[in-house]
Amino acid sequence: MWLEERLTSNGTTATTAATEDDEMASLLYITCNLKPVEQSNSLTVGKAFLDGYLRRNPEDEVRILDLYRDNIQRFDADVLSGVAKLRSGQKFVALAEEEQRKLGRIYRLADQFIAADKYVFVTPMWNLSFPAEFKMYIDAICVYGKTLRDTATGPEGLLKGKGKKCLHIHASGGFHFGKEEDHSVPYLKAVMEVMGVEQFEAIVLEGGGLPTEQGAELKREAVRKALETAARF
Repeated sequence: MWLEERLTSNGTTATTAATEDDEMASLLYITCNLKPVEQSNSLTVGKAFLDGYLRRNPEDEVRILDLYRDNIQRFDADVLSGVAKLRSGQKFVALAEEEQRKLGRIYRLADQFIAADKYVFVTPMWNLSFPAEFKMYIDAICVYGKTLRDTATGPEGLLKGKGKKCLHIHASGGFHFGKEEDHSVPYLKAVMEVMGVEQFEAIVLEGGGLPTEQGAELKREAVRKALETAARF
């Protein structure tokens, strides 16, 4: 059975089965950063949010997904072959062993995403976008028949109308947000809309890496926004 890390309201962690049904609200906290928290602007802001959220919502459950630590299945030849066979009418059990294994992992990631009520993505900007592991995860949760479906007018999100909400905490050493070259927050917002996640907001920390008081102040402001958001998220 696929297992995952769970953070409880007292700050301890436990391991639970991803198939458990929880009555309380569930928040999926997704990070994509190689640095430790104390060296990462995005993770520092994310931790401030998470600590504040758990103080306000001690009964909620937070599930942590680290895209560098955890096994995120990329789309490769086996996955594409398996998807094509399924769309042609073949049964899952008829797929090759590697196709079943890899597609099964992707489906479990998608099911975990579907099961959550709230999402928090914590990311750094790399080359005007995200690390490759982040795109691998997006590909794994955008699954036809699970989070979206085909219609005559294009894809339709299957999560629409379910009250799901998303917060994106994003940090950049420079100042790119809102400019034409920026492919970060707008991209994630569009992906969430495609799947039907209708409530989306972002906390963007730009210039937090500046070795000046300005950089420190920008970081403090982002932490303040994170705590404010945690109080109502």
